Amino acid sequence: MSQAIEQEVRQTSEDLARSLSWLGPLEQDEIARRFADQHLALRLRMLRSTLDRAAELRAEYSHRYDMLRRRTVALALGTVALAVAATAWIAMRG
Repeated sequence: MSQAIEQEVRQTSEDLARSLSWLGPLEQDEIARRFADQHLALRLRMLRSTLDRAAELRAEYSHRYDMLRRRTVALALGTVALAVAATAWIAMRG
């Protein structure tokens, strides 16, 4: 995870802990550390989940693209074959 994100999370955690004025300084530090650790772990899980989903989508769309390309090539070849056969048929009749 980037340094900027870690710094942002740590600052947010410290701000939250400092807002709990009834806690002592050591308790506030502990709250800030625990919140930051949990928040960073959550963000990491979310990032991994997003990357996993991106890989799934890439594989799915790659497969779909391959199928579409095969169909397009088959249609083009069929059209050319039909045009050649029609031209030969017309030439033989004429």
